Amino acid sequence: MAVQNIASDIKIDEEGRPRFPPAKDVPISHRAEMRKVLIPPHRLTPLKGSWSKIYPPLVENLKLQVRMNLKGKAVELRSSKFTTDSGALQKGEDFVKAFSLGFDVDDAIALLRLEDLYIETFEIKDVKSLSGEHLGRAIGRIAGKDGRTKFAIENSSKTRIVLADQKIHILGSFQNIRLAREAVVSLILGAPPVSGACSHTPWSRD
Repeated sequence: MAVQNIASDIKIDEEGRPRFPPAKDVPISHRAEMRKVLIPPHRLTPLKGSWSKIYPPLVENLKLQVRMNLKGKAVELRSSKFTTDSGALQKGEDFVKAFSLGFDVDDAIALLRLEDLYIETFEIKDVKSLSGEHLGRAIGRIAGKDGRTKFAIENSSKTRIVLADQKIHILGSFQNIRLAREAVVSLILGAPPVSGACSHTPWSRD
């Protein structure tokens, strides 16, 4: 019986072909989706201090709804009827995730403005198994005195690097991440700081 009812609703054109009614597209604004980005405990205080710089691009540029959930230690993002970019939610999640990993807001926000930026994460043990003093010295070689070696790699490769214990996060384009990673890996393997920096013209952090 159901098949007969459906068949009776189908109209036939002059050439005998069935004419179906147009599909009812659901606007992006009506398909509300939500993402939650967990914030590590040590980044909660920086999150509160930087919130006035974090939420405006999410709300004004991406047209997302956002809230800081301190009890749940997370930032919650949701699309709304005003969201027009189908990739807005993913961009917003990447931005907040970058901040949660330790990147400055001004660096993380580049993920919203440029299409070819990524974050690559690896651990020192992925390169070489180190422990105790050997691990500490490897981290020290990457950072350098007063962070100078890390800054040199960042400036010469046009990337940003976060050292989080044994984890290393690199933000940049695919090619530049590769350059920065090669420099960091050489330092982990024992190269002196001077040879660990990339051999490219430095650029200003400003």
